[in-house]
Amino acid sequence: MTPARVVVVDDQTLVRMGITSLLGLSTDIEVVGEAADGVEALAAIDRLRPDVVLLDLRMPVLDGLGVLRELDRQGRHTPVLVLTTFADDDAVLDALRAGARGYLLKDVSLERLVEAIRLLASGGSLVQPAVTDAMARRYAATPGAVPLEVDHASEALSPRELEILRLLAGGYSNKEIAAAVHLSTGTVKNNVSAILLKLGVRDRTRAVLRALELGLITR
Repeated sequence: MTPARVVVVDDQTLVRMGITSLLGLSTDIEVVGEAADGVEALAAIDRLRPDVVLLDLRMPVLDGLGVLRELDRQGRHTPVLVLTTFADDDAVLDALRAGARGYLLKDVSLERLVEAIRLLASGGSLVQPAVTDAMARRYAATPGAVPLEVDHASEALSPRELEILRLLAGGYSNKEIAAAVHLSTGTVKNNVSAILLKLGVRDRTRAVLRALELGLITR
C-alpha cells in the first residue's frame, strides 16, 4: 500500500518535529514536508501535493483559517485535519466551515491520529460526537442561525437518509451504520452519497454542518 503523504503545519518547532517523528513510526504514513506558518503551508501544499495536511490554527503571518479559506478560493480539495490545542466551539465551527475535513486536539493518541490521517487520505471525513455537540451549541446560542424554512434539497431526504445522517453526526463509520440499520455497507455508502448530493456538500463533515444549520439534527 502506498503511504499517505502528509504535510505538517505548526509554528512551534518542537511540536512540529515531535509530530513528524511520531508519524514516522507508521509504515503507511510519510511526512513529505513541514511548514511553520500559513504562507509556507500554501507553498508546500502547492509544491508537494500531499494526501493530507495536518494544520495548526494559531500561527503567525497567515493562520490556519486563512490557509483553509485560500485553499477553498483556489478550488483545492486537499484533505485538511486541524490539529490544535484549542477546544473552542467558535474555532471548531469556523475551521469546519472553511473546509477542514476533521478536527483533533493535540493531546490525541498517536493511534487515533494515524487512524484519522488514513481516513482522510482514503477520501473520508472525521466526524466526532464532541465536535457535533460544539457545533450544535454554537447554533443554539446564535439567534437566527438556523433558517426558519428547510430548503427543497433537505426536504427531499428520505426517512432512511435522515436516520443515516443522524448516525453520521454521531461519528459512525459506514460499517457501523450498516450494522445499526441492518443494511449492507454498499447500500449505506450509496445513501451517504445521496445525502451529500441533496444537501449540496462534498463531504460528511459539511453534511453534518448543513444538517445542523437546517435543524435536521440536534444534540
